Amino acid sequence: MDRRSELAGFLRSRRARISPDQAGLPEDGRIRRVPGLRRDEVARLAGVSTEYYTRLEQGRAGNPSPEVVEALARALQLDAAEREHLIDLLARRGPVRRSPEPPQRVRPGLYLTLQTLEHVPAFVVGRRTDILASNRLAREVLTDFEALPATQRNLARYYLLDPVARERVGDWERIAAETVAVLRFEAGRYPDDRRLADLIGEFTVRVPEFTTWWNDHRVLRRTHGTKRYFHPVVGELEFSYESFHPPGDPDQILAIYNVEPGSPTAEALRLLSSWTATEERHAGR
Repeated sequence: MDRRSELAGFLRSRRARISPDQAGLPEDGRIRRVPGLRRDEVARLAGVSTEYYTRLEQGRAGNPSPEVVEALARALQLDAAEREHLIDLLARRGPVRRSPEPPQRVRPGLYLTLQTLEHVPAFVVGRRTDILASNRLAREVLTDFEALPATQRNLARYYLLDPVARERVGDWERIAAETVAVLRFEAGRYPDDRRLADLIGEFTVRVPEFTTWWNDHRVLRRTHGTKRYFHPVVGELEFSYESFHPPGDPDQILAIYNVEPGSPTAEALRLLSSWTATEERHAGR
């Protein structure tokens, strides 16, 4: 990933979405050829010179102080994920890094925790949205990740490339676009991750919508929210998901798809759990 072009694209996209009125600036009567704030307006809001901000946007300003980064984040009205992404893009790097090593592994204790969550879908996500482990209901509601080759066990790959996902995932376009934003956040943290770069390249070629979403420069961290799925056996399912960072590896996330007790989804999961358990017993005979 070319850090200069990524930084320039990110800063331009963030200032393009803010109007002078939203930034609290008076209208100066100048004709605006592009939407959003001009470089000199961002510089004024951040308390730096226009020349310095221009060099910064072009990746020629070196490593700005934390105070300047905070001032830019306020001027561009960045949220927490965007602020962290800006810091990643501004970080001065040494020689090209190899992909983070060693390969991620799920601790036995965490794996045991995952299996005890037998009434709701749950899984562990690693770098690049790799699926490191999943419980039975997660494999049933989404897809059977454990049946896939290890290199194919990836949440973004499922959402964007598996045709079944478009049928099962409610509001597929929103979820897919958010997944792309998660990948861009990952790319900012690990710009020299070859496997991530290859994954992005594959999506660029195979997913028609990907380039538009990628060029938005939107970034997201996995936290919490709602998701809907359709299962061919039990029908519609609605979840409130929560994401947790277990100790030991800051790049692992335990995702749990919670349901309201007594809700139609809770009853559907109960039936689905019973059905899958029966299928497993039959398969084992």
